[in-house]
Amino acid sequence: MNEAEVMGICGENGIRRMVAAFYQRVRTDELIGPMYPEADWQGSEERLAEFLLFRLGASTRYLETRGHPKLRMRHITFKIGIAERDRWLALMTSAMVETGVPAEARGFLDPFFAQVADFMRNQADR
Repeated sequence: MNEAEVMGICGENGIRRMVAAFYQRVRTDELIGPMYPEADWQGSEERLAEFLLFRLGASTRYLETRGHPKLRMRHITFKIGIAERDRWLALMTSAMVETGVPAEARGFLDPFFAQVADFMRNQADR
Protein backbone atom coordinates (compact mmCIF):
# COMPACT_ATOMS: atom_id res chain seq x y z
CA MET A 1 0.00 0.00 0.00
CA ASN A 2 1.30 3.45 -0.88
CA GLU A 3 0.05 7.02 -0.66
CA ALA A 4 -1.81 6.95 -3.98
CA GLU A 5 -3.58 3.75 -3.02
CA VAL A 6 -4.62 5.22 0.36
CA MET A 7 -6.07 8.23 -1.46
CA GLY A 8 -7.83 5.92 -3.92
CA ILE A 9 -9.45 4.08 -1.03
CA CYS A 10 -10.21 7.01 1.29
CA GLY A 11 -10.52 9.99 -1.04
CA GLU A 12 -10.20 13.58 0.10
CA ASN A 13 -13.62 13.47 1.75
CA GLY A 14 -12.64 10.37 3.74
CA ILE A 15 -9.46 12.04 4.99
CA ARG A 16 -11.41 15.17 5.96
CA ARG A 17 -14.05 13.07 7.80
CA MET A 18 -11.30 11.25 9.69
CA VAL A 19 -9.64 14.54 10.68
CA ALA A 20 -12.98 16.02 11.78
CA ALA A 21 -13.66 12.94 13.95
CA PHE A 22 -10.17 13.27 15.42
CA TYR A 23 -10.72 16.91 16.36
CA GLN A 24 -14.09 16.15 17.94
CA ARG A 25 -12.12 13.95 20.34
CA VAL A 26 -9.26 16.41 20.85
CA ARG A 27 -11.65 19.21 21.85
CA THR A 28 -12.68 17.34 24.98
CA ASP A 29 -9.39 15.61 25.76
CA GLU A 30 -7.85 16.78 29.03
CA LEU A 31 -4.27 15.91 28.04
CA ILE A 32 -3.76 17.20 24.52
CA GLY A 33 -6.86 19.36 24.07
CA PRO A 34 -5.30 22.30 25.96
CA MET A 35 -2.41 22.39 23.47
CA TYR A 36 -4.77 23.59 20.74
CA PRO A 37 -5.80 27.25 20.44
CA GLU A 38 -9.39 27.49 21.64
CA ALA A 39 -10.26 30.15 19.07
CA ASP A 40 -8.83 28.21 16.12
CA TRP A 41 -10.31 24.70 16.14
CA GLN A 42 -11.40 25.06 12.53
CA GLY A 43 -7.95 26.26 11.50
CA SER A 44 -6.25 23.39 13.32
CA GLU A 45 -8.53 20.90 11.63
CA GLU A 46 -7.97 22.43 8.21
CA ARG A 47 -4.18 22.46 8.63
CA LEU A 48 -4.05 18.78 9.59
CA ALA A 49 -6.34 17.81 6.72
CA GLU A 50 -4.25 19.83 4.26
CA PHE A 51 -1.01 18.35 5.63
CA LEU A 52 -2.32 14.81 5.25
CA LEU A 53 -3.59 15.48 1.74
CA PHE A 54 -0.16 16.88 0.88
CA ARG A 55 1.67 13.95 2.46
CA LEU A 56 -0.58 11.47 0.67
CA GLY A 57 0.12 13.14 -2.67
CA ALA A 58 -3.38 14.46 -3.27
CA SER A 59 -2.80 18.19 -3.02
CA THR A 60 -0.11 20.87 -2.88
CA ARG A 61 -2.32 23.36 -1.04
CA TYR A 62 -0.45 22.85 2.24
CA LEU A 63 2.89 23.74 0.64
CA GLU A 64 1.37 26.67 -1.21
CA THR A 65 -0.14 28.20 1.93
CA ARG A 66 2.19 27.06 4.73
CA GLY A 67 5.45 26.11 3.07
CA HIS A 68 7.54 23.17 4.23
CA PRO A 69 5.78 21.27 7.05
CA LYS A 70 8.59 21.76 9.63
CA LEU A 71 6.51 19.69 12.04
CA ARG A 72 8.95 19.64 14.96
CA MET A 73 9.57 23.37 14.72
CA ARG A 74 5.85 24.16 14.57
CA HIS A 75 5.18 22.03 17.67
CA ILE A 76 8.30 22.78 19.72
CA THR A 77 6.43 25.09 22.12
CA PHE A 78 4.31 22.14 23.31
CA LYS A 79 5.59 19.54 25.75
CA ILE A 80 5.13 16.27 23.89
CA GLY A 81 6.18 13.16 25.72
CA ILE A 82 5.15 9.54 25.59
CA ALA A 83 1.74 10.16 27.18
CA GLU A 84 0.91 12.92 24.68
CA ARG A 85 2.15 10.82 21.77
CA ASP A 86 0.11 7.84 22.89
CA ARG A 87 -3.03 9.93 23.44
CA TRP A 88 -2.72 11.54 19.99
CA LEU A 89 -2.41 8.08 18.45
CA ALA A 90 -5.35 6.72 20.45
CA LEU A 91 -7.59 9.59 19.36
CA MET A 92 -6.54 9.23 15.73
CA THR A 93 -7.10 5.47 15.86
CA SER A 94 -10.59 6.02 17.30
CA ALA A 95 -11.29 8.53 14.54
CA MET A 96 -10.21 6.02 11.89
CA VAL A 97 -12.44 3.35 13.41
CA GLU A 98 -15.42 5.73 13.65
CA THR A 99 -15.10 6.87 10.06
CA GLY A 100 -14.55 3.37 8.71
CA VAL A 101 -11.06 3.76 7.29
CA PRO A 102 -10.58 0.38 5.56
CA ALA A 103 -8.00 -2.08 6.85
CA GLU A 104 -5.96 -1.72 3.66
CA ALA A 105 -5.51 2.01 4.24
CA ARG A 106 -4.92 1.44 7.95
CA GLY A 107 -2.00 -0.77 6.98
CA PHE A 108 -0.31 2.38 5.69
CA LEU A 109 -1.78 5.00 8.02
CA ASP A 110 -1.20 3.26 11.36
CA PRO A 111 2.61 3.07 11.02
CA PHE A 112 2.72 6.50 9.38
CA PHE A 113 0.86 8.12 12.27
CA ALA A 114 2.98 6.21 14.82
CA GLN A 115 6.18 7.42 13.16
CA VAL A 116 5.04 11.05 12.96
CA ALA A 117 3.71 11.06 16.54
CA ASP A 118 6.96 9.62 17.86
CA PHE A 119 8.98 12.13 15.82
CA MET A 120 7.06 14.95 17.52
CA ARG A 121 8.24 13.94 20.99
CA ASN A 122 10.42 16.60 22.58
CA GLN A 123 10.40 15.42 26.20
CA ALA A 124 12.62 12.74 27.69
CA ASP A 125 11.04 9.50 28.86
CA ARG A 126 9.64 9.83 32.36
